[in-house]
Amino acid sequence: MIYLIHQEGKIFDQVFREDEELSIKSNSLVEAFWEIAKNYPEEILVWIEKRHFDKLNRTYFKQLFAHHNIMTSFAIRTRYFSEDIGYVDQLPFINPKPDVKYPTWLMSTDVGGIFGKTAIKFRQLLRDQKSFGYLINSIAKTGQQNSLFCYSDPGLVNQENREKLEFQASNAEFFTFVGQHYKKEWLWVLSHCLKKYKKEIFFWNLILALGVKNLFQKNIDLEEIKLKDALEIKQEDLDVVIPTLGRPEYVQQVLKDLKEQTLLPTNVIIVEQNPDLSADNELDFINNDWPFKIIHKFINQTGACNARNIALNEVKSKWVFLADDDIRLPANLLERSVGELHRLQVDTLNLACLQPGEEAVFRKIKQWGAFGSGTSIVRSSIAKNCKFDEVLEFGFGEDLDFGLQLRELGSDIIFHPGLSFTHLKAKRGGFRSTVVDNWRKNRLEPKPSPTLMYLIKKHYTKEMIRGYKASLFLKFYRKQSVRNPFKYYRLIQKRWKKSEELCDQLVLKKLSR
Repeated sequence: MIYLIHQEGKIFDQVFREDEELSIKSNSLVEAFWEIAKNYPEEILVWIEKRHFDKLNRTYFKQLFAHHNIMTSFAIRTRYFSEDIGYVDQLPFINPKPDVKYPTWLMSTDVGGIFGKTAIKFRQLLRDQKSFGYLINSIAKTGQQNSLFCYSDPGLVNQENREKLEFQASNAEFFTFVGQHYKKEWLWVLSHCLKKYKKEIFFWNLILALGVKNLFQKNIDLEEIKLKDALEIKQEDLDVVIPTLGRPEYVQQVLKDLKEQTLLPTNVIIVEQNPDLSADNELDFINNDWPFKIIHKFINQTGACNARNIALNEVKSKWVFLADDDIRLPANLLERSVGELHRLQVDTLNLACLQPGEEAVFRKIKQWGAFGSGTSIVRSSIAKNCKFDEVLEFGFGEDLDFGLQLRELGSDIIFHPGLSFTHLKAKRGGFRSTVVDNWRKNRLEPKPSPTLMYLIKKHYTKEMIRGYKASLFLKFYRKQSVRNPFKYYRLIQKRWKKSEELCDQLVLKKLSR
């Protein structure tokens, strides 16, 4: 490892290779970073603020880099961007939990690291950047869309208590970053929120940011950087969870596909729902001869959240595939998926779930801001410590909520476009329709849906809530019929309030059970 020591994220101090001081030509911190990356491509380039050098956990640092496509840091005392980033970004990445390894592009100058050969890929794109804090955040934000796995990790340093954070970016740098890394419309949301909630106006910063070169979705080729060779998976235990309601022929086809897997599941856990108290099991074929154990639960309560929670209680294997009942699987899907979990050294894979004839939109392995409750393989020890929130039953957002729970336990979620299967999109079994239809029949339809409002209040910071609300109001204006902006604003405020009221009713209903 190469240690780049600096002061306050601004002044270049020294460069070490283990205990040997190195001589370099550069005098500025940013140029020293690029010079080291170029000269030592196979080394981990560690940046660290001088006062924190003795806290560095060197052994852990080396273990963390399972492959070259990793960037990590930890905010001991400083972070570049404040919580105001929530005004323009509502993805999980901008709200890292300080006590676990958490996926985030928010980098700190306090301590962090990246392989030299990975960093140098960004030099041409960011060659004009002079601020080190801005640079490492720009690498992470751009890189995260290009197969770079970015983390906040408290294990980088030996420290009992985190200091109160200070934020380094100036207002001008903040606006410029948003202009470079987000769609330009977010600059208007940011300006609106700062004016409304902080009584601050940054007119000139806004104008300048509107003119900066945009790096949004810029392609960086990291494909040639080799990951570890895929491990040969001869034996691995995996359970499959399938909730179902009124679709026996589809369930039978899923079992046939599982029977043909090159890596057979250990247990297939089927939770069959039927609200008719006089109904009987429709899955008589589960008693046939299958090369795995079938655990069948028949319940009269409907709802995918409840069904999946029941199934998770039955999981015994190392991995669990959270599946749907209307999918078709290639024969090597499970074997390849477990192999990739080992190769990437992650706990959760979100597989590509495509409808017949559909092509993948995202074509790179990447950290995923969402989670698929019927398309993911998760380490069971983590999944069993999470619950599908039944407040969200029959609504939307239960999968996003489960993914957020996984992250809070230190599990990253990786989308893998190379692991795909077919979603037949069979006719719904009635999971969501009743409650959603009732909301839509309301004289004043809530906006957003009450279940989404619940998700927002449960997981978002106040800045994220305000940013989401502002962007929702702006985007929805173009899609509705009320053209008077003042009348529209009053109407959408009422719909937001209605959503909050129904959200509170959902919570009370859960508490009364």
